[in-house]
Amino acid sequence: MKLAVLLLLLSCTAPAHADGSPAPEPMQRLGSGTMRWLGLRIYDAELWTSGRAADYSRSFALSLRYARALKGAAIAERSVEEIAKLGFGSPAQRASWDEAMRGLFPDVAEGDTLTGVHMPGRGARFFHNGRPLGEIEDAQFSRAFFAIWLDPRTSAPDLRAALLGER
Repeated sequence: MKLAVLLLLLSCTAPAHADGSPAPEPMQRLGSGTMRWLGLRIYDAELWTSGRAADYSRSFALSLRYARALKGAAIAERSVEEIAKLGFGSPAQRASWDEAMRGLFPDVAEGDTLTGVHMPGRGARFFHNGRPLGEIEDAQFSRAFFAIWLDPRTSAPDLRAALLGER
């Protein structure tokens, strides 16, 4: 999985910006952990960043390797529920985000990987087993989506700590 994530991250960055500003820094794994629900392993997660923390002003990637089959619609629904719990977006925005995720997220089988890449000021790009799924070009969505794992108010504080390298 590490090689696939590194290849994805390299494909998401340009060698240099047209205005001459420096190219994005290479990414490294910040942390990893396992999501469990009622004792069942749902997925293993890895957070890749170019710095020592997850910083929304820089690109970063979150990769989830699923331990069981799940419907893409269920992944989208659960994501919207978590975003709502955190208080992000209006009801209309969350409905739009739900529709966009349902259009992108495939059903996953045990061993499949979904990776989301935060693109500062632009939105999020998604991959399934290393293949591009598409983008949601909405910076507010990207912040809300990744907050599911990275916000201090997350419903999975132990996983957050592991992803941020605090455990």
